Amino acid sequence: MRCKIDYLPSGDLLADRVILVTGAGDGIGRTAALSFARHGATVILLGRTIAKLEAVYDEIEAEGLPQPAIFPLNFEGASLKDFHDMAETLDKEFGRLDGILHNAGLLGRITPFEQYNPELWEQVMQVNINGPIWMTQALLPLLTASKDASVIFTSSSVGRRGRAYWGAYAVSKFATEGFVEVLADEVEHLGSLRVNSLNPGATRTAMRKTAYPAEDPMTLRTPEAIMPTYLWLMGPDSRGHNGEKFDAQPAVS
Repeated sequence: MRCKIDYLPSGDLLADRVILVTGAGDGIGRTAALSFARHGATVILLGRTIAKLEAVYDEIEAEGLPQPAIFPLNFEGASLKDFHDMAETLDKEFGRLDGILHNAGLLGRITPFEQYNPELWEQVMQVNINGPIWMTQALLPLLTASKDASVIFTSSSVGRRGRAYWGAYAVSKFATEGFVEVLADEVEHLGSLRVNSLNPGATRTAMRKTAYPAEDPMTLRTPEAIMPTYLWLMGPDSRGHNGEKFDAQPAVS
């Protein structure tokens, strides 16, 4: 599992690329969307809260970056038809996709499994794995229309080694890792599409604060600090890397 924290991207790394970011309204998703735009990409901002997406849109516009697009979608209630309608809309607007960052996620509860609410379990699975899977299926024709496309699925340390009380979140991330391996193997022959997983690590976000309320957030890296690996994976320098596991932060010794 490799980290590219020292990667120095060129300013035009993502020029002329069309990249979809889920969970783009705040946290890592917001930062990634801004970072991709600052390196030349046309970013499609996907999330459930329109006001947050509009704020990111305005930030991108204010910097004079490529004009982004907003696509409101809530994975919790999204249907297969929603995903295919989305693919049709993006096809008409852009004709292709050069990248997807699957960043949207739901923590659920950190609690013993015997106390886990089955409805919440299903909700976490829908947001973290089922929705992203079926959205990716619907968007595959747009990804294969690109000459060089990258799909990044967000993983977690608890999706690589199970940990007590992490319940649905951990299981959804194990499923994510498995799906990455399956899809990467299926598209290997294309050469133009790569699929990898990325563990952001301990980062100063609202989700992290919910999971570790007693932790001092100032001891954590900011979303901005972990962007080098995101940029490397989304850009052309990661060609040839498919079905692999990456970390956005160095391993703690």
